Amino acid sequence: MRIGELADAVGVTTRTVRHYHHQGLLPEPERLANGYRTYTLRHVVVLARIRRLTELGLGLAEVRDVLADEAGKDLAEVLAELDADLARQEAAIRERRTRLRALLEAEGGVPPEGPVSPELAELFAGIGDVSDSPMALRDREMLAFMESAVGPEEREGLLATLRGAFESPEAVARARRAYALLDELADAGADDPWVAGAARALADCIPAELLPAEDVDLDSGHGVLRAMYADFAPGQAEAVRQALAIVSRGRRS
Repeated sequence: MRIGELADAVGVTTRTVRHYHHQGLLPEPERLANGYRTYTLRHVVVLARIRRLTELGLGLAEVRDVLADEAGKDLAEVLAELDADLARQEAAIRERRTRLRALLEAEGGVPPEGPVSPELAELFAGIGDVSDSPMALRDREMLAFMESAVGPEEREGLLATLRGAFESPEAVARARRAYALLDELADAGADDPWVAGAARALADCIPAELLPAEDVDLDSGHGVLRAMYADFAPGQAEAVRQALAIVSRGRRS
């Protein structure tokens, strides 16, 4: 039979047959005198087996290993490993769907910074609508970044710290006041007289645990901080620098 007939018999394309030839999975028949290749029943059997194995989820390298053992004695082991891998994927999908449901059902809806964890979404909901404060929205983006950038254990510590920082109405009110003061510095220079007051208000809201554990030059020694300063107006950037310095000094004392 010709390559098209082989492909039709097994339910694949001729391009797939040629790919399997190239990968060394399916032996190529010799060419006849007229230049055509003629495939045999053996090619049909092997190609059908390749298709069944790939439909089970085996990669081509794994299929090659199975086919290399003519007795097929390692197939059960390969399929057991595949079954275990699929079980892990199923567990991961279930966990992701649980997180998605929690986000969709969270009070206040999905935050604009999402997707974030249900815990952080709940924290944002507790602070309330901050859509009228550009600085508050930037702060939420930064917190969402921090949550995604740390490992599971650090993430739990981060969320615990944030919950402690915003657990009371008074703490939320302080944060809103700091946001408002920083918003007022949107057109201010670094030497604006209101910078110091905004810095003190912001420092009162920042848990010391949020600062890097290692000694970092808060002016230029941390790439994320440099990027953050560059995104602010000069007065806002100076207020943030001063606030971080206040918190850092308090932690060392």
